[in-house]
Amino acid sequence: MRSLVFACLMAAPAAAGTVSTLNVIAIDGGAPRALATASGIFEAPNWTPNQDGFVINQDGRFYHVAMSGAARTPFDTAGLKGCWGEHGFSPDGKWFALSCPAAGEHGPDVHVIPAQGGAARRITQQPISFFHGWSPDGASIVFTSILGTHEDIYTVPSAGGAPKRLTTVGLNDGGEYAADGKSIYFNSNRSGSMQIWRMRTDGSDAEQITDDGFDNWYPHISPDGKWMAVLSYAKGEATGSHPMNKAVTLRLIALTDGKTRELTRLTGGQGTFDSPCWSADSKRISFVSYEERSP
Repeated sequence: MRSLVFACLMAAPAAAGTVSTLNVIAIDGGAPRALATASGIFEAPNWTPNQDGFVINQDGRFYHVAMSGAARTPFDTAGLKGCWGEHGFSPDGKWFALSCPAAGEHGPDVHVIPAQGGAARRITQQPISFFHGWSPDGASIVFTSILGTHEDIYTVPSAGGAPKRLTTVGLNDGGEYAADGKSIYFNSNRSGSMQIWRMRTDGSDAEQITDDGFDNWYPHISPDGKWMAVLSYAKGEATGSHPMNKAVTLRLIALTDGKTRELTRLTGGQGTFDSPCWSADSKRISFVSYEERSP
């Protein structure tokens, strides 16, 4: 389902292999704007709290990419290594949650570090677990955990504590809080195809939101609560996983009336926007597209 990335960040694309491009697209129309391109695979751009750039994951480590795309510098993760693409800053910008193995573990757990660097706190104790979102008040984290054959949505206090399992049926992933903190959006294949669902924060009253000709992953809710961005595959292509290097579509769904429109088409999938991707003003979305170059 998910895979660590194995490539070194370079200043310019190589002649062959995978090339990754960090893009930003405005939701009011227009083509994506490419900010940075590099050989290898990088994933999951997440806007920094001051909106001066992005944090991306590559080769199990994190890097800061300036808005100009010119500077790529290591992002301090308090010695955590082998990290995955799911990560994000707290609403107040003081903390950074990330998905990395603890010492002696092979699978990732959710950790929290100060946004400006410092000691890591392990929040979950059940590898394999992946961060997906903060509650608007920063008090809770929603994450996905794979235990045996079950992949489900959980929440846990961001200060640490016992996790609460919210789903039990089907494959469930990509949990993200609504802007008002009263519900959680997620993707699930419980209806036979991968669609977007919504439930209360205690896991009750789950309802299907999308039912269309796509497999839909990773609902990302705009800070103003008006929009949901989703990653859409061809129907049947991503019912049980979110593969890389597929023809996918970024779509925008209005949460007021459910009207859907296409933002852009690209080659992507896993890594395109696994982490929260909205700018603070709810006007732009960041994502990664991929290209395979032959020798």
